[in-house]
Amino acid sequence: MIETVDLRFSYGERPVLRGVDVTASSAAVTVLLGRNGAGKSSLLKQFNGLLEPDGGYVSVGGERLTYDSDALKAVRRRVGFVFQRPGDQLVAPTVEQDVAFGPRNAADDSADEVVTRALSRVGLDGYERRLCSRLSNGERKRVALAGVLAMDPDYVVLDEPTAGLDGDGTRALVELIRGLVDEGITFVVSTHYPGFASAVGDSFVVLDDGRVAYSGRSLDGVDAEKYGLRRFGV
Repeated sequence: MIETVDLRFSYGERPVLRGVDVTASSAAVTVLLGRNGAGKSSLLKQFNGLLEPDGGYVSVGGERLTYDSDALKAVRRRVGFVFQRPGDQLVAPTVEQDVAFGPRNAADDSADEVVTRALSRVGLDGYERRLCSRLSNGERKRVALAGVLAMDPDYVVLDEPTAGLDGDGTRALVELIRGLVDEGITFVVSTHYPGFASAVGDSFVVLDDGRVAYSGRSLDGVDAEKYGLRRFGV
């Protein structure tokens, strides 16, 4: 599992995380909810060392994170991060080149096979030669996820994955995530939308002003309006 203990973080003088305790159970989907500015993205970036806390700590699989370069390389192989905007993540002209970027930099001799399998897992069989710039937003998101899966992570973090998706795209995303959970991958997902959260999640954490306002196995009884959540069907 991924766990944070009394996690604190500030941008300069502005506190963003104020003593956050969160546990993301293995082979399950933990969903973080909250309004813009609640601290969701800052918390997600702690899970693989993209940000370093000012206090408290993060543990992954029972091992407390450290922030030297070798430790960060290791944890980023275990914890893949998919950004909200695919354009922030895709680095190559074609789908095959992009998904192969990580394995080839890791000197993986089976990179071609890894790419084929990763694309198949996200429903993009046969997309290898397509240009990333010609793909739909939903397809680009899947390519970004395939690039993460190509590194064979134990955990995947998705920051606002439904941004720019319509209802059909969101339902397909739910099916995709749940299928990968069945393969043993642990997900942590952030969203504004309780409908999507309920469809995809196993446990739920609501952040408000950098603190955990709610944690539980259901969103029943959570006041969506109070925490700036949006109505959205799946």
